[in-house]
Amino acid sequence: MSHTAHIPSHRKPRRSASKLALRAGVAGGVLSTIAVAGAAGPANAEPVTETIEMPTLTSGPSLSAAVSQSAEATQEIALDLELQAQENAAAVKAAQTAKKAKAEADRKAEAKEKSEAKKRADAEAQRASRSSERTTLSASSNTSNATGSAATVVAFLKAQLGDAYVMGATGPNSWDCSSLVQAAFRQVGVDLPRVSQDQSVAGTQVGTSNLQIGDILYWGGAGSAYHVGVYIGDGQYLDAANPGKGVVIQDLSGYPASGAVRVL
Repeated sequence: MSHTAHIPSHRKPRRSASKLALRAGVAGGVLSTIAVAGAAGPANAEPVTETIEMPTLTSGPSLSAAVSQSAEATQEIALDLELQAQENAAAVKAAQTAKKAKAEADRKAEAKEKSEAKKRADAEAQRASRSSERTTLSASSNTSNATGSAATVVAFLKAQLGDAYVMGATGPNSWDCSSLVQAAFRQVGVDLPRVSQDQSVAGTQVGTSNLQIGDILYWGGAGSAYHVGVYIGDGQYLDAANPGKGVVIQDLSGYPASGAVRVL
């Protein structure tokens, strides 16, 4: 081989990017030209050079700051999301609590309104009963002449004037026909059956043309009567008539009885 032959070039091994950055103090892109000459040939051998491009690096402190900022931003976003979730949960809970409170308030208001309405209705019924007794109904002269047990029965019946008629009711402010008769005779120690059918055969049968104050009148057959009342004299009787009339005094001429029984 000629002594003037070129000496082969040799490339230095690259170091890691971090070591190069630390040793060279390079920030950003760094270009470095490194000449490599072989020493094995003659002194007049032609030198061989090669250019090596170094990678662009970011300095250590700047990279750490960027990572730190990114972590802080991520944490801040996470905290915002958690706070928003808590606010949403609190809003839902508050809405549910408000809904329950409103429902309870409405229920109490409705119950109070019903209670007050019932009290007003009861008071009105009592006033109507007493007013009706004082101003629109009066006993006949024969009734005022009743004595003894018959007078007691009639007095009790008149005290109930204006009360309501309710099927199955037994007082003290509402009655059906047979419960009123039963309660009236209980005042004088006479224990009558509860229903009109039995009351129509509870005593001595008498004709409707020979009535006395305190006789029990019935409508329908004896033993199968569907209505009862009490004769109070002067062609009148007192009964719990029906839901439309309640407890009233009526004329026998308008609704003649089928028969009567005497228990006093």
